[in-house]
Amino acid sequence: MAKSPEAPPAAMSPGQRLRAARRERGLTQEEFAAEIGVSRSAIAQWETDRAGQIRGNLLRIVEVLGVSLEYLLYGDDKRAPLQAASGDELAMLRLYRELTPEDRAILLQTARRLARGG
Repeated sequence: MAKSPEAPPAAMSPGQRLRAARRERGLTQEEFAAEIGVSRSAIAQWETDRAGQIRGNLLRIVEVLGVSLEYLLYGDDKRAPLQAASGDELAMLRLYRELTPEDRAILLQTARRLARGG
C-alpha cells in the first residue's frame, strides 16, 4: 500500500524516500540516472522498491541526493538534529555563537517563550 507524500520519512519505504529526495532536488528520473550512471528504468525500479542493482550504487545515490544512508534506508538520521536544515537556521546558529554567554541566555529564554506561543 502506497504511503501519502505527506507521510513522515520513517513511515515511507526506502523507494518512497528515494523518490521524495530526488524530487526535492528537482531532478527527473533521467537526470538522476545520468548522475548515478544507471538507466532511468533502474531508478524507476528503486523508487518502487524493486531491488535491481541498488546496493552497488548506494554511496553514489546518497552523495548525489545529499542524504545519509541511514535516512535513505530507515527514514531516520540521528545526526540530523545537529545539522542546520535551512539557511535561516544556519544564520541563527552563527549569530548565536557570536553572542556573549549572557546574551545567549536571553536569546534562549526568548526563543522558548516564542515556541510556547507567547
